[in-house]
Amino acid sequence: MLGGQPIIILKENVERNRGLEAQRSNIAAAKAIASAVRTTLGPRGMDKMLVEGTGDVTITNDGATILQDISVVHPGAKMVIEVARAQDEEVGDGTTTAVVLVGSLMEKAEQLIERKIHPTVIAEGYRLGMKKSLEILDELSLTIDPYDREKLIRIADTAMTGKSIESVKDKLNGIAVDAVMAIAEKEGNKITADEDNVLIKKQAGDTMDDAELVRGVVIDKKRISEDMPRKVKDAKIALVASPMEIKKTQVKAKIHISSSEMVSAFSAQEREALKRFADKVIESGANVLLCQKGLADAVAFYLAKGGVLAVEDVPEKDIKFAARALNAQIANKVDELSPDMLGRADLVEQLEDGEFIKISGCKNPKTVTILLRGSSQYLLDELERAVVDGTRVVMDAMEDGKLVVGGGSVETEILMKVRDYAANVGGRVQLAIEAFANAFEVIPVTLAENSGYNPVDKLVDLKNAHAKGQKYAGLNVYNGKIIDMLKEGVIEPQRSKRQAIQSATEAAILLLRVDDMMVTRESKGPESAPGGGMPQMG
Repeated sequence: MLGGQPIIILKENVERNRGLEAQRSNIAAAKAIASAVRTTLGPRGMDKMLVEGTGDVTITNDGATILQDISVVHPGAKMVIEVARAQDEEVGDGTTTAVVLVGSLMEKAEQLIERKIHPTVIAEGYRLGMKKSLEILDELSLTIDPYDREKLIRIADTAMTGKSIESVKDKLNGIAVDAVMAIAEKEGNKITADEDNVLIKKQAGDTMDDAELVRGVVIDKKRISEDMPRKVKDAKIALVASPMEIKKTQVKAKIHISSSEMVSAFSAQEREALKRFADKVIESGANVLLCQKGLADAVAFYLAKGGVLAVEDVPEKDIKFAARALNAQIANKVDELSPDMLGRADLVEQLEDGEFIKISGCKNPKTVTILLRGSSQYLLDELERAVVDGTRVVMDAMEDGKLVVGGGSVETEILMKVRDYAANVGGRVQLAIEAFANAFEVIPVTLAENSGYNPVDKLVDLKNAHAKGQKYAGLNVYNGKIIDMLKEGVIEPQRSKRQAIQSATEAAILLLRVDDMMVTRESKGPESAPGGGMPQMG
């Protein structure tokens, strides 16, 4: 107010929350998102059914998928979902853990704010707590041989346990590990595994048990002529990027034909040009052709006559993938094709349902394909999510060579040691560090709740075991006993826990430091907002 006159700074469609109201709004949003996925945590977590506006249904307990599909408008909630997205991109697993941890950190911060602890003090305590917890995590981590197949299978098993496809996880574990080991590259002491080198293809109709690892590539195409062989053994494969058909001229042109002989000559010349395409392929020694563009019918006829299995309109991504799998070169034009550019495979075949071409038995492939089969699209989608999680955690373990145990063991050890550390820090920051430590209780408590056990009893039992020096003690969700998780083989990459702790803490600190929210609402116009006031928000 100035001289009795109001000064308008913000537009009418800007909604503003300040101070404690803004903090409580962000805390409520973080807790709401965490509660949405909390029941999916652990091997005995429940599934969520997501129905889109189009009627498409997704049934899953994968945190990343759930949070990706739900629509939120609150900016604080969007930041929590960003934590899950970052976790999924960096690690491939642990998204639910990260989000649940954010919710717990915000809940503990709310209690401190009510006790008049300033948000900057809480943020400082959370930073110190994060630093200490990462040190503890390093102490708890174990070094493994990156090519220890048995331990890698256990890591994949931990990531896949609790999915609705658990009946076939024993087979999928081995497939995921073998796929990553096939494409992993070692330079000195460093191992790298690119997730783009593992292609996943889905085929409806068969049972989940029929999933297989193809040391090569599977293409969603079929041969262009029934006269071509359905199977080719000891395949020599040509990859061509250009079309094998008569191109239209770039400029308008007319051909004056005055006799039937000229028509015949013109047709013969065109046929000869197309035959030359096929002859080039056959002369190179190829008995299989993958063409990125189209093939003329005449070319297909001559190729079939020469016993060549040909596929046209292969997507650029698939043809590049095939080149890496086959150790072959892609010819820009068919005239450039030579025997040394060909790839080799034991077998190329069109699968029984006729929708896929499978190229298998490649020597030292740089890429591999996991072919998944299932009776319904829902199962196939969940299979794919499980395999993606499994392959990603195996990649993490191979690249870092570090693992930690699961079952709430790490979180219990962190909460007890960080709490001890807090006792050595003076001032109000100590309260914030203790709150940070207590936030980790949410993981073992949630595991117990989702498994049908009393969370208080199981948390007390866990703390008691860790107080006695059993640092690998965790909750067996199937019988409720506190056991050594390392001996049980419940292990996961260290990177998953590290990323979850870091991203959850940083997101919580960022949200806590916000004391003013100015949200611009989209104006609905004069008709829906009479009098030029704030439009009603649904």
